[in-house]
Amino acid sequence: MPLDNIDFLRDLSARRMLGAPQEFKRYLHDRIDWRDRLIMVKGARGTGKTTLMLQRIREAFPDPTKALYVSLDHLWFTEHSLYDVADYHYLHGGTHLFIDEVHYQKSWQQLLKNIYDDFPGLNIVYTGSSLLKLETSGADLSRRQVTYSLSGLSFREFLAFEGVCVLEAASLQEVLEKHASLAAEISSKVQVLPLFYDYLEHGYYPFYKEVFSGYGQRVEATIDQVLENDYPALENVSFATIQKARKMLVILAANAPQTPNMSTLYRELETDRNQGLKILDVLQRAELLNLLPSKTETLKNMSRPAKIYCDNSNIMAALVERPDKGCMRETFFANQLKAAGNAIVYPPAGDFLVNGHHLFEVGGRKKSYAQIKDVPDSYLAVDDLEVGYGNRIPLWLFGMLY
Repeated sequence: MPLDNIDFLRDLSARRMLGAPQEFKRYLHDRIDWRDRLIMVKGARGTGKTTLMLQRIREAFPDPTKALYVSLDHLWFTEHSLYDVADYHYLHGGTHLFIDEVHYQKSWQQLLKNIYDDFPGLNIVYTGSSLLKLETSGADLSRRQVTYSLSGLSFREFLAFEGVCVLEAASLQEVLEKHASLAAEISSKVQVLPLFYDYLEHGYYPFYKEVFSGYGQRVEATIDQVLENDYPALENVSFATIQKARKMLVILAANAPQTPNMSTLYRELETDRNQGLKILDVLQRAELLNLLPSKTETLKNMSRPAKIYCDNSNIMAALVERPDKGCMRETFFANQLKAAGNAIVYPPAGDFLVNGHHLFEVGGRKKSYAQIKDVPDSYLAVDDLEVGYGNRIPLWLFGMLY
């Protein structure tokens, strides 16, 4: 099958690969079993999925003919077929195809299934928006692929990315049981609190190193890309619905963590409850909001969230002119625990119930233990504190979980 300018695609792949930084690799890089034939990496826009793939190509494929990187949001694919590219690459000795922004391809699941089945010697790694739903197609990829999720930088990764120090990730149980010794060891090497406050405002998305005073604007532009490009690429939505989603995000960010009267919110957005809940679901799946159910609810049967946070503190800092310090703390805690794979709900007492077992209150240095002192397995996550004691744990230490 002839492709008139496949060399352009190869040159572009090589150029992107050579431009990928090699000094720092995300936590997911070494967790992926790259031997699997079909690998999906999901994640919010801006978290580094493209860099992850390009780093893998550079380190594992010294022969440039074996691995090819393509991005389906490139104009080249308005006139060319991904299937034809896979066919050409396979017939010319290619063994690996790395596909970026898969959600820009209509019927992407069926296409990937066909490529997987028709080229048995070809390994496929692809990335897509966190908005992707695998169950929306008749093509069954679940039996064929392994799926990974990539979150933004943890505080631990931020320290490594800044060249400050390289630390091993700690489990939640290790933080709870050994926090004093862990914090003392890290604090002896690093003046941790100033770096932590920097991270809260500009450390979650790896692209912060590409911009300076315009980081907040870049975060807003990333949000716009999600709502204006990714959202309509995956779901049949009108321009008016996209505008409602953006307005809802701004309103909820300004009010977080208190959940407003949802009926009033829906009236302000000129929408009904059903559409309002769908928009909330989209904002959560896009990793722009973090919706907490109550202890008695699950996210699937939730009629209204018990609490609403921005997904991460950088979004809050970008959208809210004077973000509340207490809300920034809680946003950080919820984000890092969730990204590390923990289940979080809003309990009757305290701020967060984690994994159905551990109860947390989040606050400043003077935070009292009185509200939860009689509850087993209860802890304080305390800001403005380098090293804790007893059940008072430095807030920043929860950024070491991944």
